[in-house]
Amino acid sequence: MIANVEGMPDVLLIGFAPDTIPGFPPGAVAAQLEEGSRRFADLGMAEEQCLIGYGDPDAAATVVEHLKRKPYDAVVVGGGIRKPAEVLELFQTVVNLVHRHQPQAVIAFNSGPTDSADWALKALEQQRA
Repeated sequence: MIANVEGMPDVLLIGFAPDTIPGFPPGAVAAQLEEGSRRFADLGMAEEQCLIGYGDPDAAATVVEHLKRKPYDAVVVGGGIRKPAEVLELFQTVVNLVHRHQPQAVIAFNSGPTDSADWALKALEQQRA
């Protein structure tokens, strides 16, 4: 595990910006992201968010920019990117970008904004086994 200066695992969370998700109330999604961030802190992990716009043609470039910032121990790809069929191509692109730019990082998938830290921890533990 790489871990940052404080010894905490570094995790990048890739997901949609709450105010760009069609059919979801941005305030509720933002509140869930905040709850998820508290969970990262509770588990002793440093979290950075890469929030991209739903339908943003520059989403891949934004993801690459974040992936190049520093080495991460884990990258969580949010459920919003993984679940709807209409963003399957983006999901595939994101996974391949993570693989290319952060080959040492484990890749985790969440079921919602509040359990990202739990899935990151699970993936990190599996890597150690």
